[in-house]
Amino acid sequence: MYYKLLFRPLLLTLLGLVSLFPSSAQTTSSTDSLKGWHLAAGNSGFQGIALDQAYQWIRSNNKKSTPVIVAVIDSGIDTLHEDLKSVLWKNTREIPGNGKDDDKNGYVDDVHGWNFLGNAKGENVEKDSYEAARVYHGLRAKWEGKSVEVEKLTPEEKFEYAMWNRAKGEMSQTDNGMQVLMMKKAFLNFVISDSLLRIALGKEKYTGTELGAFNPETAELKKAKSMIYGLLSANDMLEMLNVDFLKDFKNYVDSEETKLNAATNPPTPYRNQVVNDRYEDLADRSYGNSNIMVGLDAAVHGTHVSGIIGAVRNNGVGMDGVADNVQLMTLRAVPDGDEHDKDIALAIRYAVDHGARVINMSFGKSFSPQKKWVDAAVRYAESKDVLLVHAAGNDAKNLDTTYNYPSPLLLDGARPKNWITVGASGDPKIGGLTANFSNYGKNEVDVFAPGVKIWSTVPGTNTYQFLQGTSMASPVVAGLAALIMEYFPTLSAAQVKEVIEKSAQQPSGKVRNPGSGEEVPLAELSRTGGIINAYEAIQLAATLKGDRATTPAKSKKSF
Repeated sequence: MYYKLLFRPLLLTLLGLVSLFPSSAQTTSSTDSLKGWHLAAGNSGFQGIALDQAYQWIRSNNKKSTPVIVAVIDSGIDTLHEDLKSVLWKNTREIPGNGKDDDKNGYVDDVHGWNFLGNAKGENVEKDSYEAARVYHGLRAKWEGKSVEVEKLTPEEKFEYAMWNRAKGEMSQTDNGMQVLMMKKAFLNFVISDSLLRIALGKEKYTGTELGAFNPETAELKKAKSMIYGLLSANDMLEMLNVDFLKDFKNYVDSEETKLNAATNPPTPYRNQVVNDRYEDLADRSYGNSNIMVGLDAAVHGTHVSGIIGAVRNNGVGMDGVADNVQLMTLRAVPDGDEHDKDIALAIRYAVDHGARVINMSFGKSFSPQKKWVDAAVRYAESKDVLLVHAAGNDAKNLDTTYNYPSPLLLDGARPKNWITVGASGDPKIGGLTANFSNYGKNEVDVFAPGVKIWSTVPGTNTYQFLQGTSMASPVVAGLAALIMEYFPTLSAAQVKEVIEKSAQQPSGKVRNPGSGEEVPLAELSRTGGIINAYEAIQLAATLKGDRATTPAKSKKSF
């Protein structure tokens, strides 16, 4: 899951294992001034998407909107949040809470969407294993020690064999054990430093900003402050609470230790223990439950992503979403760990069959053993004119030369026209125009969009938080796509993709390559070389004649 990956570069910096490229003076703007910066126009002092200008144009031209359903495949959502509850998609053919499949679609009480990580007894998957371990151990008996003539393999076998070899290589990395030991030692040092600072500050919870204002008198406290504040400030995390930082730190170290142990021990089948479906049978889809929130911690990511797309605008609370007339469909398929291809494929098909025009996918992994299932679902979405928006990932890697799934490059070599891959941009005042964690790729990343310090909804009814990642950049694009479709409903998914890409604004000068730190044109990091711009996109959309004459008919069974 992408939001977990943000901790990796941060910790490797701490351990001296890699070098990040922090902002020259950290954040120079106040926390309040950053709330909603991603929506602002360039002349406001922030490099946002000029959304207010877009709405001004819409009003001045007396444009009327039609509602657009946006599916969010993610970790879940707080259905009671003040900024989201009124914009949730409702399956009007389903009677809430009666324990029946009223609309005969195979899912009981799917009023706001579906949870593919649960069972009929109400049990749910929250933690899961990593795909590299699942691939390595799952295919080990088939390929290990065998004499393989690659040229005689079928295309599907070649893909599987190459994938297994990559997983085997990842399992056998010799430096993993030392890194985990160093991380565990670093975590212990952080716990000790944090306990000293809690006493000195007289509070159990404090932010990096509060720590920065503290003037320690002893060498011990100065060292403690330097360790924690230095890392938080260098990585633009000054608003984060110490307790949240330590929790995420511990979770990350635990996950890395789990990966290390996976080299010799098969991963725990968390999903199978709960879901208990026939996983190898894609037609076995009658699993899961209607609980799309599960718990506060589990739903943080999905709730934040959903708010970015469509939190109620101009209601005087919290924040504003990008699109003003959307219905958010929640499909829970992403655990703490790597998602399973079957759940993603079925979530895409559910979204298409229930009227979604845009699907946001803020997740990803390096292995996809059932890619053919996901590819078929992508093809199905394309046939029904549904746009897929995918986060590029947070490893500061070049996607032209590495692996990132789901992928728009299908196994047959084709590329669908309904897919946008999104990298994360920032602002010069908060680290630069490119996020130092963002994946990139001249061929594989289409556009960049704001993904640094994004203020949005999190579980807790009236709670909001800054988060960052390409997970936050993707819903900015999904929201813009929905906005275009609202006011120009005859534009096809391919046309909306074209509008977003052609209207993206290329920055003057150079930006930082997240992988190397070199200053390069943004065109070296993405296909368009641009950052999305809502105002330019709306104006361009107005010049096009839509080729989406009718709404594609819904299908009760898509495979």
